[in-house]
Amino acid sequence: MNLNQGHSVASIMAIWISLFSNIVLTVLKLIVGFVFKSPVLLADGFHNAGDVVASAAALTSMRISKLPADEDHPYGHGKAEVIGSSIVAIILGLAAIYIAFEAVMALFEEPATASKIALLTAVISFVWKYVLYIYTMRVGKKENSKGLIATAYDHLADVYASLAAVVGIGLALLGDSYGIPLLAYGDPIAGIVVSVLVFRLAIEIGKESMDILMEKSVSDDRLAAFEMIIRSVPEVKRIDRLRAREHGHYVLVDIRIGVTGDMTVQEGHTISSRIRNLIKEQNEDVDEVLIHLNPWYPENDSGILTNEE
Repeated sequence: MNLNQGHSVASIMAIWISLFSNIVLTVLKLIVGFVFKSPVLLADGFHNAGDVVASAAALTSMRISKLPADEDHPYGHGKAEVIGSSIVAIILGLAAIYIAFEAVMALFEEPATASKIALLTAVISFVWKYVLYIYTMRVGKKENSKGLIATAYDHLADVYASLAAVVGIGLALLGDSYGIPLLAYGDPIAGIVVSVLVFRLAIEIGKESMDILMEKSVSDDRLAAFEMIIRSVPEVKRIDRLRAREHGHYVLVDIRIGVTGDMTVQEGHTISSRIRNLIKEQNEDVDEVLIHLNPWYPENDSGILTNEE
């Protein structure tokens, strides 16, 4: 992947569809929630209002992240997308707290009469959001887009919320039909369940974003795969350092290797190019491979991977 390549039309289209869907569902849930006094639908509607902001943040960050490297940002703008993911996590966390508060307050009030229209709205939201989750996650993973994957998880939180709303409103309707007053509180109880699920998602997305912003290394398995590629080049006598980190939707690799001390500059350059090409050919998400050559002499060889020059 090249820094100038940015995101495909598919990823930009996915985020626009998410933004439009969130706007429509927000209006629908708030209107029905207010008219029919459904706490879980109202809470879910306000959650969707936060999703509108989250989708807009993801769209903006994706546009910034595809900008090419410049003098002030020589490694590109990939982390803009991670910042967008962090914003999504914060909005999800705030939405979870709000949903929990509203649901708990509703438990101390006279439950409203359940509405079939509110149930239908929740069902529509559930199906719509599930389709959006599958679609957005598929595109996000294909494009290795952190912002789009975060948006997909946001849709998943809405799937949970809508499912809980369906169950809660459905129980309330059953309570009205069969004269079971306790079931009338199914709506706010469902809201509490939703808040817990949404908050867990917020923590997961936030942790992943913070790991990338704090320059956390890629997995040990990923580093081992890079090491195998490097050692496949016969001229490499020793690996002095191997590091790699995610930078948004692409990966940066930093390598220090030992080669024969009497090697010419041209020979060293050829080896570096070969290693760089091998890594990038086998890892489409790797954008930059920085290679530093150290002189190697048999009498000083330790034969182990170190973090020293």
